[in-house]
Amino acid sequence: MTVPSHVIAMLRRVRERFNEDNLRNRMAPRSQAPHGLRPMRKASQASVLRYWDKLIGHGPASDADRAALADDATLEIAERYSGNIENFIGTVKVPVGIIGPLRVNGLNALGDYHVPLATTEAALVASYGRGAAVATKAGGISTAVLYEGVMRTPAFCFDGLLEAGMFVEWVVAQVETLRAAAEATTRHGKLISIEPIVDNEVVFLITRFTTGDASGQNMVTIATHAMCEAIQAACPVPIRRWYIEGNFSGDKKASFLGMVTGRGRKVSASVTVPGAVVERYLGTSVEAMLEYGRVAQMGALLSGQMGAQAHYANGLAAFYIATGQDAACVSESAVGFTRMEARGADLFCSVTMPNILVGSVGGGTGLPSQSAGLNILGLRGAGHGAALAEVTAAICLCGEISIVAAIAAGHFTRAHENLARLR
Repeated sequence: MTVPSHVIAMLRRVRERFNEDNLRNRMAPRSQAPHGLRPMRKASQASVLRYWDKLIGHGPASDADRAALADDATLEIAERYSGNIENFIGTVKVPVGIIGPLRVNGLNALGDYHVPLATTEAALVASYGRGAAVATKAGGISTAVLYEGVMRTPAFCFDGLLEAGMFVEWVVAQVETLRAAAEATTRHGKLISIEPIVDNEVVFLITRFTTGDASGQNMVTIATHAMCEAIQAACPVPIRRWYIEGNFSGDKKASFLGMVTGRGRKVSASVTVPGAVVERYLGTSVEAMLEYGRVAQMGALLSGQMGAQAHYANGLAAFYIATGQDAACVSESAVGFTRMEARGADLFCSVTMPNILVGSVGGGTGLPSQSAGLNILGLRGAGHGAALAEVTAAICLCGEISIVAAIAAGHFTRAHENLARLR
């Protein structure tokens, strides 16, 4: 058996920096108390400045850092952030670019949209903007929400398999009562299904909710907790313990359950790009894009990707940050399938994304910058949640078109090099 060379190289680098006594002293527990910051939930100008006084007094933070994060505009409205963050010390200014108009011909989204994208990655906005321009020249992207349902999966533990089975039998008979308990906590959430999954003495309940125009993560958690308390109070089968989430739902992680059944909104988006548009505006050909696509599909299969796509996460992260979505949901939203096929001389492109978690209300959507981002889209506030999900899928399709064309044409590295080196 051989030891991999990178392991040997790493150990050599450690030995060059430290001897054994140095390492023991460096890694030993230290008992002296650190300079603590008292937790603060309700933000105010005064609380922000108190935090900064301690940070500057006891660490490497400087007055310049304070000015960058706690600028005057942020301090004036510090209280507005209390519902979104604890221990508030300021705001980060992420560059925001705009792409569009992006034409969307959807069941819910219909129009030409200017889309804000917040990112520090050079070339991202240019690439998505190119894809949007090509899709719009092709007549626009057709979109549809195919399914809706945000999952929470509480887990119940019993003494044995028999008790687990009796519990499932009881739950099935109590669905309407449990639905009433869950829906009593929310004006907008609706419990649409309860699906038991048994693993010996443990039962997971896959609960699915519609959440109106909100992404709905907190909504379904609160509703599910109320349902579980109703179960605990009324169930004749002794429950040893229960947990609000059994790590089954795929919340903020890629999962096969989410890929197959969807979590949030499942959206499909497609466009057929004329061959002449591909050649003129993407600098390549339909056949070249398809040839690269075949290699990329093989790479996805061989590496065990969940789904098959080029880079949904790029557009999702930039769009989520710009519009006040939960950026951690990119981990599950960035699962799906991209298809590219010849349609005569033209190129058919589609994405199907089963886990889009976005909202036009709630969460961070009401904060000043994020509210402005949604307003630029024309999708701020109630009544726009489904349209926002369709625009999200359309954005990802634009990114797929552009990156596949860039790699097929051999332009990918040069574009990043040229745009990034403007720094």
